[in-house]
Amino acid sequence: MVYEQAFSGYSSIVVKTNNLKFALFESAEEESDMPTQSTPRRTSTARSASAKKGAATRRRSASTRRTRSTARSTARSTARTTGQRAKAEATGLQAVVQQAERAVLIPVGATLTARDNVVETVKPFVQPETARREVERLQRRVRTNLRKFERRGNTARNRAERRVKRTRTQIERELRQRRNQVQRAVRRNRRELERDFRGVRRDVGRNFDRLTSDVAPLS
Repeated sequence: MVYEQAFSGYSSIVVKTNNLKFALFESAEEESDMPTQSTPRRTSTARSASAKKGAATRRRSASTRRTRSTARSTARSTARTTGQRAKAEATGLQAVVQQAERAVLIPVGATLTARDNVVETVKPFVQPETARREVERLQRRVRTNLRKFERRGNTARNRAERRVKRTRTQIERELRQRRNQVQRAVRRNRRELERDFRGVRRDVGRNFDRLTSDVAPLS
């Protein structure tokens, strides 16, 4: 019974397969019997589809190229920005380090310079012979400086005396000029007063004589 069921199932499958083949064969014959006018239509449709497909492919390629170019530009810009930021940070860090080093090195350098000055100052006085020579050298320097100061003092004193003498001479000259001007003005004014007085006295005498001569006939 199982065998019969299996055989009947296989038979039904075979029948269905044969029916499908027959249907496909008839469909192919019908398509072959159709007029050939549909062939150009299918060809133009295929060309249009191919053109659309090519245009779509080109658009996709262009979009892909633009995307890649944008990505490369973005990557370069990002790398440049990152490099600049890193350079700026390095520069700032270097400046901070330099300032810190200066803050440490300046006091050390000042201390060493002061120590060297002290050593150079004390060194000539360590041994007696060098100390004697150094003392003599200092004495000569002191004498030289004293003579220099004396010369400068004499020069300044002479310059001040000449300036005072020149100023005094100028003042005396101005005083003499003003005194002479005053004396000339006084003499001129006195002569004018004397001349005016003589004129007035002459006029008074003349008027008196005229008055006397006029009064004499009346008496």
